[in-house]
Amino acid sequence: MIQKFRISLFTVFVLFMVLGANHHLHAQDGIDLDFALRKIEEAKAKNGLTSLKIDFKLDSKLGSEAYTIKTSGNKTTIYGGDGRGLLYGGLEVAEQIVLNQKIAETRRKPYLEKRGLKFNIPLDARTPSYDDTGDAAQNNILEMWKWEFWEEFLDNMALHRYNTLTLWNPHPFPSMIKMNDFPDVALEDVKVTTLKPIGKENEWAEPQMVSSNVMENLKTVKKITIDEKILFWKKVMHLAKQRGIDIYFITWNICPNSVAKPVPPFYRTYDVDPYDEPAGKYGISHQADDPETITYYRAAVKTFLLTYPDIKGIGVTAGEHMSKPFGDYNREKWLWETYGQGVLDAKEVQPERKVHFIHRVWNSNMELIMRYWKDYPDQFDVSFKYAKARLYSSPNIPFADNHIEAMKPYGLKSWWNLRNDDIFVYRWGDAEYVREFLGNFPKEHTAAYHMGSDGYVWGREFVSKDSEVAGQLEIEKHWYNFMLWGRLGYDNTLSRDFFIKKLQNRFPNLDATLLYNTWQFASKIVPQVNRFYWKDWDFMWSVEACYNERKGFQTVLDFMDNPTMEGSAIINPKTYVETTGEENITDGITPIQVAHNLNEYTTKTIDGVQKLKMTSTAITPEAAILLDDILAMAYLGNYYAAKIQAATELSFFIKNEKAIHQKNAIGLLEEAIVHWMNYADLSETHYKTQMLARTKMIDWQAILNDVKQDVELAKNIKL
Repeated sequence: MIQKFRISLFTVFVLFMVLGANHHLHAQDGIDLDFALRKIEEAKAKNGLTSLKIDFKLDSKLGSEAYTIKTSGNKTTIYGGDGRGLLYGGLEVAEQIVLNQKIAETRRKPYLEKRGLKFNIPLDARTPSYDDTGDAAQNNILEMWKWEFWEEFLDNMALHRYNTLTLWNPHPFPSMIKMNDFPDVALEDVKVTTLKPIGKENEWAEPQMVSSNVMENLKTVKKITIDEKILFWKKVMHLAKQRGIDIYFITWNICPNSVAKPVPPFYRTYDVDPYDEPAGKYGISHQADDPETITYYRAAVKTFLLTYPDIKGIGVTAGEHMSKPFGDYNREKWLWETYGQGVLDAKEVQPERKVHFIHRVWNSNMELIMRYWKDYPDQFDVSFKYAKARLYSSPNIPFADNHIEAMKPYGLKSWWNLRNDDIFVYRWGDAEYVREFLGNFPKEHTAAYHMGSDGYVWGREFVSKDSEVAGQLEIEKHWYNFMLWGRLGYDNTLSRDFFIKKLQNRFPNLDATLLYNTWQFASKIVPQVNRFYWKDWDFMWSVEACYNERKGFQTVLDFMDNPTMEGSAIINPKTYVETTGEENITDGITPIQVAHNLNEYTTKTIDGVQKLKMTSTAITPEAAILLDDILAMAYLGNYYAAKIQAATELSFFIKNEKAIHQKNAIGLLEEAIVHWMNYADLSETHYKTQMLARTKMIDWQAILNDVKQDVELAKNIKL
């Protein structure tokens, strides 16, 4: 018994200091306050405040995640409404010591209840995430099985005040559980494919699915048993709980990857009758009314929940692979009989277990969803793509109104799926954009938000050429961006001065106020371009590459009549010239005004970067790369400004056949070439080319050839 309960004197001291009379706090919340204490001790030692005394006290009247910090002489007391409140209060104290070298009395409570990340998790080539035909996914499969990755990632989430991590995978079960009735489903080891994606749509089958060519070209990168896998993920989930982070798994359906027969390359759901697809292990198939498939999924969900007691909830998508009717089954009937019944089966074994359920509203509708899920016993929310695939477009998003109206009769709340399918390479940072965006959520209808991508894995980066920063976690490389969405989600009142202090601490040799302003101007460029050149979904548009997966490079002709963002009041060039004379004033924001805005942002950005470089000494490698990232955004903004103006001139040329407009367009497109060359040269200084899963290769020099072709298009345009 002595051996079993052995504990260090330091731990006894910490527990006594933290818990006082509230000795059930750790058992109740599972929060590890040692993390906050370590941060406080590091800050005290660095700033010469070693004599400062810190005490933690639980005060449930404050409410969930809230805290109050009070000071008296050399003693600071942190009062927390619960374990997370104490954790966040401790992290606040450490931060105040670092930023201010003193502690101020503080009261904070969460602005939004759940603040999360959407993380597409590629567990294995046999159990991939949504679309693994990109370098980010392929390079991160092995990372998902490294403890040091998750330790750093979850620590960063806590520091940024995220309390929710949604892990997205069409079919995670074979890589994470073992089942007595289906023993051959469990996958030993971790495997990747030796194939390299070459940028053809569906070359590894439709996203969500595993294709036969991938399965025929596998390589083992880690030897590990299924029991060791289970222990690993239990450890990861336990650490998440200690950091105040709830874990959810969200799936697409029906995708029994590695269990059913793999589909052929270039597979498309809508070209295939699911009844023609052969069954795999245990007769499991892609058919919704297949009783073996239903039995398997139901058992897998039950086993998954019982295997991992720290899983907070499950989410589902009636995905594209359920786009056809399946006999007498509809999507919701299948989802209820598999996931819904699987949850109920788990709750029979663990009656006190609460399983939060999230149902995405995609390829479904509210009436059909609630026909089957209205009596779900635990918390039930829906999820909606709030900004479609364009998180970086506008803080005023107009797309959720119908969804909100559909929720009202059922008293539902929604998770807002914030899809960043815009910015993968360059560092972005506009605090006021994020503040306004989150502030515009309809709070009475908001359950949570989770930010992430469908075509990118935000794990470890593998494209930096600079040895000083190569191989960082993406959450560390893009620390400012992740911090903004997390911290402003918790406290939307954080001031401009606070973020300037954070920048000053990170980059002590830079003028932090100038950096804040310059970075903010640069970060207005992509949203302005996206509002002008609107594309709903990920594969339609890569703003960093001016590229569309299916149509390729987006030419100046495309820019003439492409739709603008709903609610933006922007007029595209074709509409502009058709509704106004050359000298007349028109309602709405004209393409000329858009170009002017871009030029203004880029001028201020370039001027700011030049001043920062001239007035700073001993710049760190990270700071130098950041300034070049900001400058690259300015060059990209100049490129789009010239292209938009050229598209407008060509629209006038088509309308009135005046040669001056064609001449102006050609001159502007020649300027655009120079801007793209500047953008490409700076980008290639720091980054390798990479294959993006949804919009294919980003290769700046190769795209330069397309940029040059715009001039030829303008010269040879037909009237």
